[in-house]
Amino acid sequence: MSSLTGINKSLVVMASLFIVLAGIKLANDILVPFILAAFIAIICNPLLKFFASYRIPKGAAIVIIIALVALLGMSLAGLVGQSLNDFSQQLPSYREALQGKFIWLVDTAAQYNILIDKQQLISLFDPGKMIDVATNMLAGFGGVMANIFLILLTVVFMLFEAPMLSKKVHVALDDPQMKMQQIDRFLNSINSYLAIKTVVSLATGTLAGLLLWLLDVDYFVLWGVLAFLLNYIPNIGSIIAAVPPVLLALVTHGPVISGLVAAGYLSINTIMGNIIEPKYMGKGVGLSTLVVFVSLIFWGWLLGTVGMLLSVPLTMVVKIGLENSEDGRWLATMLGSYEGAKN
Repeated sequence: MSSLTGINKSLVVMASLFIVLAGIKLANDILVPFILAAFIAIICNPLLKFFASYRIPKGAAIVIIIALVALLGMSLAGLVGQSLNDFSQQLPSYREALQGKFIWLVDTAAQYNILIDKQQLISLFDPGKMIDVATNMLAGFGGVMANIFLILLTVVFMLFEAPMLSKKVHVALDDPQMKMQQIDRFLNSINSYLAIKTVVSLATGTLAGLLLWLLDVDYFVLWGVLAFLLNYIPNIGSIIAAVPPVLLALVTHGPVISGLVAAGYLSINTIMGNIIEPKYMGKGVGLSTLVVFVSLIFWGWLLGTVGMLLSVPLTMVVKIGLENSEDGRWLATMLGSYEGAKN
């Protein structure tokens, strides 16, 4: 049988890719908790190494880590769940108040001969829908976390297997001498990226929640958790996370406090995204803004809410993998930012 031509190979690869994506889409209920567990395990792996450096047995270390994750998760779930329920009940009144603000803005503009159709403006730019996007993402993430027992159990087994993963990959490739450095670099890069990104996101969410608490904005814990989750999505995520508290502050406290909230979010994300994160992560790991937006749509379509929240980490895993491949390095450059390409 004659070998496949270049075009035929491309068609076979595309057909195989479509089949794989269709399978992933159908297996969402199984894959999403597994992917979430994998990211939790990767994030917790540095803690496992930390305990190992103090000669704490692996079993005891994993029990401590899982207990910490469960305690933190259940505490946040209780606080966020209650806040989300209360906020959902108040949302109609907030939406009505926001529309009143927009109508006042249109009437004020009309006094200066700037004529805008009220209904058209509200239909095209409904502030309530922007809040719905953020709260729906939280609700969707909470729905996945309902399988917390299965996720934590999977994390336990992954942490036990983590030290052996690198060796198993080397054996599977059947060429350890040639692939050793490449595989280790790939695994270490993923671990480093996710660990640093999680710490930066945690600091961002904490600072955002503290800012809102100082300004007496309602549901500050809810918006702090939202800022933490959406910080995994650079640029776009920070905008989505800032919209609900800014609009809520506008309704409950007026334009001055709302402006302070917006300025505070801008300052926090500028410092964390442009100073702290590049210092520890390096400049060459970023993604272009277009890739961030496309990955948000793609992973959201494929994996739902968790896919949207983990869209950038998942794309970064693909990018890191391509960077460690001679054939795929050009595609990794295309996925990266312009600054990263220059370096």
